[in-house]
Amino acid sequence: MTRDEALGLKPDEIAFYDALANNESAVRELGDDILKKIAVEITEKLRESTTVDWQVRESVRAKLRILVRRTLQKWKYPPDKQADAVDLVLKQAEALCGGWSE
Repeated sequence: MTRDEALGLKPDEIAFYDALANNESAVRELGDDILKKIAVEITEKLRESTTVDWQVRESVRAKLRILVRRTLQKWKYPPDKQADAVDLVLKQAEALCGGWSE
């Protein structure tokens, strides 16, 4: 069984899950199931919101940053680590988005 099968997540969602689970207090406070739900929601929202040139357009990047931050707040992700999580999620999105715009 692969890791994504074990977690019940798709490969893109795993990348965001890892970015969120990078914070031990988030794992402790929220638990695995909530982090999975956040990863799935962020994956869906970013897929819907990314445009072909989003990495070079600051206005689009700002919008995505707000989208991720609001999602984390909605799920009560620990605020002390939110900025780091947003940065990590956006880095993962940049790495993954090549396959999204098709």
